[in-house]
Amino acid sequence: MTVSFVLEALVVIGCIIMGTRAGGVGVGLWGGLGVAVLVFVFREPPGEPPGSAMLIILAVVTAAAMMQAAGGIDWMVLQAARVIESRPRQITLIAPLTAFAFSIGSGTGNILYPLLPVIYDVSYRNNIRPSRPLTVTVVQSGMALAASPVSAAMAAMLTLTDVAPYNLGLTQILSITIPACIIGIVVTGLVVNRMWPELDDDPEVQARIASGALEAPAAVAAREPAAAGAAAAAGGSATDTISAGGADDSAAPASGSAPASGSAPAPASAQLTATKEGRNAALCFLGGVLVIVILGLFPDLRPSFEVEGESVPIDMTTTIAIVMFVAAVAIMLVGRPDVKSVPDQSVFKAGMVSAIALFGIAWLTATFINAHEEYIVDTVGSWVTSYVFVFAVAVFIVAALTTSQSTATRTIVPIGLAAGLAPGMLTGMWAGGLGGVYALPANGTQIAAANFDLTGTTKLGTKLLDHSFFVPMLIMTATTVLVGAAIGAIFY
Repeated sequence: MTVSFVLEALVVIGCIIMGTRAGGVGVGLWGGLGVAVLVFVFREPPGEPPGSAMLIILAVVTAAAMMQAAGGIDWMVLQAARVIESRPRQITLIAPLTAFAFSIGSGTGNILYPLLPVIYDVSYRNNIRPSRPLTVTVVQSGMALAASPVSAAMAAMLTLTDVAPYNLGLTQILSITIPACIIGIVVTGLVVNRMWPELDDDPEVQARIASGALEAPAAVAAREPAAAGAAAAAGGSATDTISAGGADDSAAPASGSAPASGSAPAPASAQLTATKEGRNAALCFLGGVLVIVILGLFPDLRPSFEVEGESVPIDMTTTIAIVMFVAAVAIMLVGRPDVKSVPDQSVFKAGMVSAIALFGIAWLTATFINAHEEYIVDTVGSWVTSYVFVFAVAVFIVAALTTSQSTATRTIVPIGLAAGLAPGMLTGMWAGGLGGVYALPANGTQIAAANFDLTGTTKLGTKLLDHSFFVPMLIMTATTVLVGAAIGAIFY
């Protein structure tokens, strides 16, 4: 180990820490500063910027924001609410699996926010402890993006593995991550369903009911038989509505307890409307996702061109970008969104922040790894060979510190690949390790879930690791890592 390696590693770690403290685009800016230090101070050649990942993110985020502007996200949320309300007694399994499916299709976990009050409402009316479905549903979104063809994390992963000598493309990644995540969700749901006392046996909840701060579940069910999304579940009209809440991090109580009264959660409620245009926009976007999967599964369907005398189909990066731009135009025609409002959509803003963060961190890690690849292969490779799951732990830690799946991907996956870890096994552990984004109670969906739970059973805690999401997160992460690594090792 040379002095320069240690100093440069400290620069990389320091920039990641400072970027995490700054948050948002600050992650990318500190990454860019790190590149400057490595290039101008240590005289290392700059690594290749992640142009391919940026192309995918730009195309996907544009199409997703067009869909949101047309009302497509609202329509998807209402469909998810219908499924959740159809089997209320199995909500601890149905809610996270439904949210998982819609997170895959939309490429974002933000779809959870308007679903959280629906999950709380359905569970409480049926006398089910709300913390059970809420925690599992929130935690699954940390790994769902590893199973989405159109997430920023997948964009980062594809540009690393869908190249020689790894040649692990989109369909191979999905064949590992989707079953691993589903098994992780089911196992976690079954375990969590037996955690914590029932509402009737919880002294805190019963005390709130006795004091009048919280209405009893039976009274709520008798007063309003339909849950928050009943309008969506009842009919198939062109316009359905559901009462949903927006989430504001600043609105959450520091302790993670519910608001003092039983009236309404801290976030202001908003009315979501599902329209025919929103439905059409969502179907166009989901159709684009399906086309991407099919083209990944059958490369012969992609146009081929002569490269050094050999016919080679266009790569998946180009394919995803083209399909998503076509989907965006289709949305514009059938969904008729206000195109000028697209940059103001929350999906667009979040996507651009992710892109900037990813760009800076990816460029920094590429520069560092290229400069010390031989040493990393010789040393880190031996650690990974002896203790394979060190890689999953590394992904977990970076995800926990940055609360970003794409940042964890571009920071750790290149090191695992350079160290010689089999790409299939690496992919399985990567999916589970991304659950680390919920290790600390600092994520917006965690805070929102605690806010919506008027019973106070979903807590953010006071000691960093004593929050309600921690044990479900550990169970889901461990299960997904083990299953994903096994699938990757056996089939790839």
